Amino acid sequence: MRNVCFGNVRYGIVMRFFDRQFEIRKLQRIEELSKEVSQFTVVSGRRRIGKTALIRKAYEDLPLVYLFVARKTESDLCESFVDSIKEALNVPVLGKVSRFIDIFRFLMEIAKTQHITVMIDEFQEFYKINPSVFSEMQDVWDRNKADAKINLVVCGSMNSLLNKIFRDKKEPLYGRQTDMIKVRAFAPSVLKEIMAEYNPKYSKEDLLALYLLTGGVAKYVELFVDRRNLTKETMIDACFEKDSYFLMEGKSVLIEEFGKEYGTYFSILSLIAQGHNTRSDVENILGIEIAGYLKKLVDDYELIAKRQPLFENATNKNVRYALEDNFLRFWFRFVFRYEYMLEAGANVKLKNLVNADYEAYSGRILEGYFRDSLIEQGLFTRIGYWHSRNGQNEIDIIGQDESTKKAVFYEVKRQKDNVDIAVLKEKAQAFLTATHEFKNYDIEYVGLSMEDM
Repeated sequence: MRNVCFGNVRYGIVMRFFDRQFEIRKLQRIEELSKEVSQFTVVSGRRRIGKTALIRKAYEDLPLVYLFVARKTESDLCESFVDSIKEALNVPVLGKVSRFIDIFRFLMEIAKTQHITVMIDEFQEFYKINPSVFSEMQDVWDRNKADAKINLVVCGSMNSLLNKIFRDKKEPLYGRQTDMIKVRAFAPSVLKEIMAEYNPKYSKEDLLALYLLTGGVAKYVELFVDRRNLTKETMIDACFEKDSYFLMEGKSVLIEEFGKEYGTYFSILSLIAQGHNTRSDVENILGIEIAGYLKKLVDDYELIAKRQPLFENATNKNVRYALEDNFLRFWFRFVFRYEYMLEAGANVKLKNLVNADYEAYSGRILEGYFRDSLIEQGLFTRIGYWHSRNGQNEIDIIGQDESTKKAVFYEVKRQKDNVDIAVLKEKAQAFLTATHEFKNYDIEYVGLSMEDM
């Protein structure tokens, strides 16, 4: 049985966990190691992905010191932290404490006499409360880790700040972590499992809609499951009803990440979501230089990916950018772009616009579904796509297995009748001629449609 927590829902039902078996086993192995040697683990992942639920599930049978870094003054935070420590460890705690470092030092001293597990949630918020916390923690950690038996787990939702804290050589906590875990979206097989349990009569269209609208993000899946919105029609209705959670979600997730320049970042992401996926195309529309923005979106925020045709020279400018997150791709494509319609109360008209464009839009998303499925199955050593320099002869998916000398060319269409293997073979021949790859390989040609989901 798979595992991520969906929490309490209507009618008093508590939904079971799905997925995360690998991550739970890893966290539990770290817990065992920490009984001998101090461990410092960083758990990352986008907002709503289920990081806190994962850690709580992994350590549900342990006395867990849970410290949530809310946006309060440091002294107010410390007051709530003292209560959490008392509740979890049943030990006498310092009196009134106003500095976090005194609490952290106290926990490290406790860990010298007994093994403890400590989770600090929204760790990056210390930047706004007291940024000196990180250098103070470094000193206390370095001085005490050899004698302590502590399992310290920190997590946060602002990817750029977590990267800065632990990957920037200039930062005091750089290199202090003993392990890192990235929590990712649910894979297609998990979405199928969820559908089978909560909507046993689901159609392939329903499954594609769940993948398209949530991208496998646990919180979004939870909202649909909670409200029993698990058909394509009810999911789209839920997205565009008045005051829907989903309408403001893009801003909720990203404005804080981007800060005062969020307008420029939003414009870039919106254009990429609409299909303007080259740097020159976006720059021509916006009239500004965006190289720095793209670099940050790729490296710091990890929101977009650079994609090049398979075996293309890495220095070649034949690069396309793609939004990796299906929900954000949908949100920028339809919600942010047509925000004026929502302001005019035209929610129904916007929903109708989405439905009119849905078949064409979902056809591209279907390619991602099958790509994710192939990655999940681990069938190939390399997976990519290809098109010739003039943009012609596009091949949706190419899988290469170097161990068996096998390559598979895939064409993806919503409808099976629209798959043309003869055309796919022509495109594949153009690829083989241009790249001179796959010599002495067994070649297969496969059509994929919604029937194959």
